Amino acid sequence: MTFYNYPSKLLEQAVREFAKLPGIGNKTALRLVLYLLKQETEDVELFGQTIIELKKNVKHCKICRNISDTDICQICSNKLRDHQTICVVENIRDVMSIENTNQYNGVYHVLGGIISPMDGIGPGDLFIDSLEKRVSEGDIHEIILALSTTMEGDTTNFYIYKRLNKYPVKITTLARGVAIGDELEYADEITLGRSIINRTPFDSTLADRKKDGRLE
Repeated sequence: MTFYNYPSKLLEQAVREFAKLPGIGNKTALRLVLYLLKQETEDVELFGQTIIELKKNVKHCKICRNISDTDICQICSNKLRDHQTICVVENIRDVMSIENTNQYNGVYHVLGGIISPMDGIGPGDLFIDSLEKRVSEGDIHEIILALSTTMEGDTTNFYIYKRLNKYPVKITTLARGVAIGDELEYADEITLGRSIINRTPFDSTLADRKKDGRLE
């Protein structure tokens, strides 16, 4: 870790706050703060006010939990989307990744994470109950499990499958164009798009996953 003898307490405090951001160390934080110091006061004020407005006013869609400026996001309110198909994802970034493929016209359900006992995250910490409610109350034909192909992602997929298997709904998962162990947001758009188009029934993949030792 790099330590600096800061000439200003205000500079030191600003660097410390920037360094709290993921992937930002003290060196990068210092460079960002010094860059802001060179900008016009109006530009820096706009930057700060934008972050404050984001934190205060951004909403989560009441239906799918996607980030939105309104109570219902643009995807859920779009009547041209296929509202009988729900793509289940881990986070907001995954929604953006799938939308960028232009290969999916259904709606989403953001879990807010995946089951990870090592991190203290269980099913009750995720928006799985609201997903089941959507399936039980709505005219849903297909659930696409589009979680990362990691041990935690597979465990979450399997748990959701067991919760929803009692309903008359088709449950599918991404084709293995997305390599095992990959997180969805890092898959390129072409690979991700093909994985959505060529999705397969989830129950047909259970045997392979158990054989690999990724489902116990």
